[in-house]
Amino acid sequence: MVCLGNICRSPLAEGILKSKLDPNKYIVASCGTSNYHIGSKPDKRSIDIARKHNIDITEQRAAQFNVNNFKTYDYIYAMDNSNYQNIIKLASNNTEINKVKLILEELYPNQNLDVPDPYYGGEQGFEDVYQMLNKTCDTIVSILEKRH
Repeated sequence: MVCLGNICRSPLAEGILKSKLDPNKYIVASCGTSNYHIGSKPDKRSIDIARKHNIDITEQRAAQFNVNNFKTYDYIYAMDNSNYQNIIKLASNNTEINKVKLILEELYPNQNLDVPDPYYGGEQGFEDVYQMLNKTCDTIVSILEKRH
């Protein structure tokens, strides 16, 4: 799960997907394409929205996406088109590029939709992002269960 700073959207996506998958079968992580917040906890508003939905993301720490992520993970979900472009610029071949997808493509194929960044918005923006990611993660779980 990848966004810009790894403090709002991607930590929520990580927490939501982890809550829906068997931890013995799947590794779910998040990071950002920037180095702005490395080592920081998720934004308090993301923590609060996750907690409201019985998900604890307080142990997460922001990390930066790097080329090793292509080797470590089978699926790389970008929260928006800008971060998608930043990720694929680091890819060294088509196999790596093919691992990267806009997260909302799983729910709305071929629509190129972004998960809006709630950072500068209010509480409702974080709730809206949570609902969007929760619904998308249900679809991802269905996809993974069919493939594995």
